[in-house]
Order: sequence, then structure tokens, then C-alpha cells
Amino acid sequence: MMWLCVLLLFLSISSSLLPFCASQGIIAPGKYISANQPIISASGTFALGFFSMRNSTPRYYLGIWYNKIQKKTIVWVANRESPTDSLGTFALGVDGNLVVLDATKKIVWSSNVKVADSAINNTTGMLMDNGNLVLRSDEAVLWQSFDHPSDTFLPGMKLGYNRKTNQRRQLTSWTDAEDPQPGMFSFGIGMTGGPQFLIWKDNDPYSRSDVYSNSVSFAKISKLRPFAYYLTLNLKDDDIYVTYSASENSAILRVTLVPDGRIELLLWQEINNDWLSMWQWPSIYCEFYAQCSPFSSCDPKGSQDHCKCLPGFQPKVQQEWDMRNWTGGTCVRQKALRCDKYDGFLKLVNMKLPDHSYILGNMSTNDCESRCLRNCSCTAYAYLNASDGTSGKCLNWYGDLMDLVQDLVGSDLHIRLHDRDPVGNVNVKFTRKNKRSIIIAVAAVSIGLLCVLSGYFIWRKSIGKQERIEETCTGMNTSIELGKSETELNIFSFSQIVAVTNDFCEENKLGEGGFGPVYKGNLMNQEVAIKRLSKKSEQGIEEFMNELKLIAKLQHTNLVRLLGCCVEGEEKMLVYEYLRNRSLDKFLFDPYEKANLDWSKRFRIIEGIAQGLLYIHKYSRLKVIHRDLKASNILLDEAMNPKISDFGMARMFGSDQTEADTKRVVGTYGYISPEYALYGKFSEKSDVFSFGVLLLELVTGKRNIEFFGAELPRTLQGWAWELWNDDRGLDLIDPSIRDTSECPERALKCIHVGLLCVQESPVDRPTMPLVVLMLSNDNASLPSPEEPAFSSIQRRKPSNVVSSSSDHNTLSSYSNNELTITLPDAR
Repeated sequence: MMWLCVLLLFLSISSSLLPFCASQGIIAPGKYISANQPIISASGTFALGFFSMRNSTPRYYLGIWYNKIQKKTIVWVANRESPTDSLGTFALGVDGNLVVLDATKKIVWSSNVKVADSAINNTTGMLMDNGNLVLRSDEAVLWQSFDHPSDTFLPGMKLGYNRKTNQRRQLTSWTDAEDPQPGMFSFGIGMTGGPQFLIWKDNDPYSRSDVYSNSVSFAKISKLRPFAYYLTLNLKDDDIYVTYSASENSAILRVTLVPDGRIELLLWQEINNDWLSMWQWPSIYCEFYAQCSPFSSCDPKGSQDHCKCLPGFQPKVQQEWDMRNWTGGTCVRQKALRCDKYDGFLKLVNMKLPDHSYILGNMSTNDCESRCLRNCSCTAYAYLNASDGTSGKCLNWYGDLMDLVQDLVGSDLHIRLHDRDPVGNVNVKFTRKNKRSIIIAVAAVSIGLLCVLSGYFIWRKSIGKQERIEETCTGMNTSIELGKSETELNIFSFSQIVAVTNDFCEENKLGEGGFGPVYKGNLMNQEVAIKRLSKKSEQGIEEFMNELKLIAKLQHTNLVRLLGCCVEGEEKMLVYEYLRNRSLDKFLFDPYEKANLDWSKRFRIIEGIAQGLLYIHKYSRLKVIHRDLKASNILLDEAMNPKISDFGMARMFGSDQTEADTKRVVGTYGYISPEYALYGKFSEKSDVFSFGVLLLELVTGKRNIEFFGAELPRTLQGWAWELWNDDRGLDLIDPSIRDTSECPERALKCIHVGLLCVQESPVDRPTMPLVVLMLSNDNASLPSPEEPAFSSIQRRKPSNVVSSSSDHNTLSSYSNNELTITLPDAR
């Protein structure tokens, strides 16, 4: 954050801005420039012409430079990627575009915009006094160089991106000081999470600023600005950008991304006839990206020990930490989160906010806190006040907290911790609030009689539901027929479950889902996973009964096996085989664990999931549609073989049934097919769509939900489709396996199959038998996919969406780390 303070402090000394045109700065039809014939802007501030940087092997470029200083300083280059071997020509082409021609009159660069037939002979090129080269037709601007920056940020230029057009405006460094061709560094506004300034090295983060989600957070860096400069961050509509303007009669200053990856603030000194570097970023250890491990912060004032674990965390391997291996020495929680009433937040002041934020929108600080607390995957939140007195912006973080820095002008970050014990000298603030006694008393007096009557009928209803569950479980114990054999479903007592889980102690807890917590135990001389229905989940009871009826009748090597159940009083539990390697998402989306998922394992997982779906769709005694296929519902055994789990939302089909309607759409954002989400129609092709998304996740290593919380205008399948169409399929492969993949052709085929599965029309999607054939047959000819469904992100919640939790105004019911929703009356 300090880098922008320094930048703004010196922005009062820069070149003048007089944005009007003059005849000497114009390229008109029939006119051109070549050799040493530059055109000059009206006030003489900038010049445009050809230049060469290397005398030994001359390469010629068309560029813009400062005209009033002796040292030629280039601020923009047209043909960076296509220099000419000899002096060329700059003119208006026959199609009305600005073009650079080589000695043979071949076009090596063009403004490349569509010019109307009526305007082809009426376009004009003009060099403005702010250094912007524009192509005009009458008064309309058809193209401008400010939309295509080189390595220099000039006043009036906008850096950022447009969500609607997907246009990005960012600086790109030169290869070196003598070569204007694009280098390995770029600078602009990040497009994931809240707006932040980023320097990328080969598309990977190299340095990052704080997050600026509103005018207040941005004002923290601009409040020290001198009166001569005005910096603006625009977050409205679809255009996200930063720009600045200058007063007149200022000294000459420029902001440049230099070839070694630093942003420099340079002041022209007439006395020395050279540029003076006033400031650089990044320049200290903590300004480089993720110098410390997740859940640790970087201290810029630390002399040797730059990194330290956050309060409530400790090094996973102390020896690594002692050796100052801060990127490899992970910080882990001292006490695991339970997602219960003992979870709370610890406020860390003046922090550079972590990377990968999710903006939840405008709300009060209490609502922001509650939203994070209700989501078991939320690890931190921040609340940034608005300047106009309205509700501020709420930011949430899920998973690891990356690139944290202690910053003197930072923001307050609230990290999620467990237990009431003090952390250091600060106590955790708990946010489970007591009910207001006055409201309860008034409500009790006014509707007391109604409550008594309602309570009686609810009690009778719960007794009936309890009896039905017990009958279902008991009946299965004696009458489950699977093919030619008969399989018993074991019934366990509550006391047995308590004994094997050590009274549901935290050490035996495996995780938490939308259904409820899952515990590890030992029954029948084998390890088991015990799924305990949350007492607060009314929907969970329906899922419990559904899963009990369905999965006990399904037997396949790629389906998780149900061993028994427990129904006593209000306690309802399902007992499964225990799978030591947990769920797929724990490996696939963890930067450290994914190293255990090489390509051969990933392809075996893809094949196993496909075989499991093929079985429930075609070969099981019951035809079943899963309806909630995702990475967190794929469990892995010791050999990393996949098993599909969680059939609580599954539905049975008749043998000749192809489609069904429902008024209650359930599933997980990003995995639901369009016909299901919009019209309540589901079929085998709904599962095929979910499989396609999961297949793309396995190949790319990217979590689908990341795109839904980001500022990107594309979904995972939209991003994959875009790169696939650009013949950049190899760029989609997870970098952790890209260079070690034994068979990139097979990975590309999987991407191809995934894109076929996520097509908008169910008719166009393949069936699971065809998917299995395409995956297993290396010589199979695949059709070209159409554009995927939901290739762009709809950021507003549909009006008919309600969550599966008790809060029907927010999307807050999560299955593991992904959002599971219910859409009532989808038709």
C-alpha cells in the first residue's frame, strides 16, 4: 500500500495535459511519415515517428516519445512484436486503419478496427498533447493507443479491465533496455477478487498491492496526494480502471514498468539531462508476492525473521521455520475449527488484506461478520466503510490466507479461530449473539397460545417422521435384495456410536458438510465414517431418508459403501466405509497436496467417476440421477481410486424414463446444468454436465467456485472454451503436471470431452456410455463442441433462489467448501 502513497506524493511534478489537436499532429488520407519525419503534437510535448534501439542489428519501430527533452524516451511502441529490418512507412491504410508498412509495403502493424464503408476515406490519425495516438472518423474515436499501453503509464491513460468486453489495459515491460519487444512482466489491476494492483511475471503474481473495494479503502492511499495531481479509481459499472490527471506547468515525470519487473517513478532533471529514479516497487522483501507461507504475515521491519505465523497458528514443521524456510514451512491452526458456537474472530489491525478475496456486496458490519460465521469454509472477513454514509463492502476469504503483510496504513482483518481461550494478549471476539429478551417476551405474550397449538401439531408430525425413518431403516435390515444376493444393512445403537467415536470428540471428527459432521470410528472390526444428521437441518432429514433408501441398493467399486444406520430419538446417523484419503477437493485444490495427484492418478480418477456414473445411469437395479456431483463428493481410497458419495439429493428414474420435472431444484453452484437451474428439468444429461465441470477441474487444477467469486467475466468452462478456441489447450493443463504429464494428448482429449459435456443443449451432450468410450479409446473421433452453457458469470442472484439453510435471503448453505442451493418452483 505504501508504494501508492509514495507514487502520489510525487505526482505533482509531471508533464502538462492540454488535450486538444493541431494540424501538425495529424495523419490525413494520402499523407504518411517515414525515415526521420516525425509528427509533433500541437504543443510540441510529444513526437511520433520511427526509431531504432540497436545499431549493430537495426530494428525499426514506430513509437511515441517526449519531444522537449534531449534524451529520447519512448513511452509507446506500435509494432513491438514485428519490427522492420529497414525504415518503414506510417500511414492510413485502404481500410481506414492506421498501419505500419515495411520496405516491401507489407503491413506489419495495424490499429485493426472495423471501419464503416462510409468512413473508410474519412478517417484521420492524430497525436494528442497527452501522448495519445487516436484514429478518428469525424468526431468519433475509433481506436486509441491509450487502450493498448506499452511500458509507460501516462496522465489520462486508464489501466484496468472491462468486464463486459473482456478488454484488459495493462503495462508490459520491454525485454531489456535496448529491446522494446514484450518482456516477461506486466502490470495492471487484478481480475480475481477485489480490485488490486498486480505485477505479473509470466502470468504468475510477482508483487501485489492491498485490496481496494470502495472509495474509502482507496482514499487511504490518496489522502496524501499533492494538489497538482488527481488519482481516480473507478469501480462502477463494467469498467474497472485507475487513471490520473495533472495540473499544468508541472515538471516531467513518468511511471514505467522496467524490464526487471519493477514499477519506477522517474523525474526528468534538466541539470543532469537524465531521469532520476524517485521510487521503486517492489523494493523490499515483503513487497514480493507470498514471501511467507499461508496463515503467516510478513513484517517489513523484521531484520531477519520476516515471517511469523498468525495468532492462533503455529509452524507445521518447526525445523523448517527455524531454518527460515517460510514458504515451505506451513502454519497450521493450534485448534481446529468446529463450525459451532465456539468459533469467533480475532481482529488484526493495519494489515495488507490477503489475496483471493470475495466481495459479497454492500451490507452492515454485523451482517458481514454473520455471513462469514455461517459459512464453515470462511476463514476471514474484512469490512470496508463507505464514504457516503451507506453500507460498506464486505469481503470474505475461503481457504488459505495468502500474501499477508503488516502495513501501517492497512485495513482491519478478522481471522476465524476456535475456543474462548485468549490468543497472545488478545481474546477472540465471539459473535453468536443472545436473543433479545424483550422481543422474546413480547412475542411470547402476543402469540403464546398459537405457539402451544403449533407445537402440538409439530410434535405429532415429528413423531410420524421419526417412525417412518425407523421403519425404513428396520425394513432394510431384512429385505435389501441386490441382484441374486441379499445384503443386510446393520443397525447400530446410539451407545455403540458414542463409544466408538469417544463421545464425538474433536480428534475423531473428519469434517463437516451441509448434512452435518462426520466422525471416524471402528465397528465390526473395520474403520468406518459416521455421518451424523445435524438437528438444525430439516432438509437433512429428507436427505437422510433418501440416501438410506438409495445407496443401500447400489453396489459398485466406484460408489461409497453404506454399512448401516443408527436411529434413536432425535439422533440419525449413517455408517459408511472409511476412506483414508478423504475427498478429492482436499488434494486437487491444495497447492501442497496436489503434488500427490500426478496425471496417471488424475486420469484413473476421471475413469473411475465415469464408471460410477455409468453404473447408476445404466447398469444398476435402480436408475439413479445423482444431482450433486462435485469434487467434495468424490472420496478416495488408499490407492487413490474414486468413490462417488453423498446420494442425499439423488433421485430414482424408471427404466424407460428420460427426464423429470421438479419444483425444488437442489445442487451446487457451478455444477448445475442450465435446463435444471432454469426450468427444473433434470435427467442423465444433468449429471453429464456436472461431470464435465468436474473433468475440467481435474485437468486444470482450478476450482470452479473460484470463478464465481471472482471479478472474471468467464466461468471455468467459459475460460476453457476461450483458450481451446485459441488453440491454447496446453495452457489449460494444471502447471503442476503440465511438464510431467506422460500423455498431454490424453489430457487434451479430456478437455475436449469436458467441453462436450458442458454444452448448453442436453441433446448435444454425450451419454455416459459414450463418455466412457471416448475416454478409453485413444483413436475415437470427437465432434467439435459448441459454446458451453453459463460461459459467462451471472453475478446477481436470481430472484427465485433460496438457500437450503434457515436464512432464505442469502446463499449460505455449504456442502464442504462449495455452495449447495435450493431453487423453489424453478418452472
